[in-house]
Amino acid sequence: MANLEVKIGDLSFKNPVLTASGTFGYGEEFSDFIDLERLGGFVVKGTTLSHREGNPYPRMVETPSGMLNAVGLQNKGVDYFIENIYPKIKDIDSHVIVNVSGATISDYVAVCEKLNALDRINAIEVNISCPNVKQGGMAFGTTCEGAAEVTKAVRKAFSKTVIVKLSPNVTDIVSIAKSVEAEGADSVSLINTLLGMAVDVERRRPYLSTVTGGLSGPAVRPIAVRMVWQVAHAVEIPVIGLGGIMNGRDAIEFMLAGATAIEVGTANFIDPAVTVKIIEYMEGYCKRHGIADINEIIGVI
Repeated sequence: MANLEVKIGDLSFKNPVLTASGTFGYGEEFSDFIDLERLGGFVVKGTTLSHREGNPYPRMVETPSGMLNAVGLQNKGVDYFIENIYPKIKDIDSHVIVNVSGATISDYVAVCEKLNALDRINAIEVNISCPNVKQGGMAFGTTCEGAAEVTKAVRKAFSKTVIVKLSPNVTDIVSIAKSVEAEGADSVSLINTLLGMAVDVERRRPYLSTVTGGLSGPAVRPIAVRMVWQVAHAVEIPVIGLGGIMNGRDAIEFMLAGATAIEVGTANFIDPAVTVKIIEYMEGYCKRHGIADINEIIGVI
């Protein structure tokens, strides 16, 4: 069997297959379908300082080769996670990564300080696509300055592995990746969803209550692969690739483009066992091509 182990920062993952935040709950919801310990890791849903109800319904709609969502980071807050979720998942032999969101820098810092105290949370994924309320609602991740500011603050608050999740809704994702690398990010994950919109032509109104939402699924994959390739050539830290990965072939495509690991998102809604199937595909791919270590294929394009 080929070696599938990869490293992100100081962390070793048994294989490169992770799950994308918001598509896998807190992990335990999928325990009836797969052995969670087969995964390299799983990223739990976006966690904020306080309880969030999310956006009004409808907030999800299927689109050609994808879906739009505007869930709005619905969650019960970091204290609820610590008290009620963490005890149930902390002993799973797989890396549990918490996706962290906030409306202000102080929100991010407060959440990270609380998570830093948890022994079995060895990594966080920082969502910088959230609105910066103190600067008029602009997302932190759309400017180098905003992205760097969040990363710098989080780096001081969280002593373990910091992954920064980048927004594709920018003109130059490479510059933003470099800015978070310079402030101490151990890795970047990309891409987050693309801003999109769908209209019900019979009712003559948008499908989503928020009008626009985040597009995910196979439709975004070529864009995601291109951005991963660009960023991987520009930074020294590992890149985690995501965006429309539906099967093992898609996952290998991201790794050839430069991703050290991948995250599976929308595909979990279609096939809750897809992650394990991707791991098995990777094993078969390595055997078929005579590859002893999957790290050999990272970034060969």
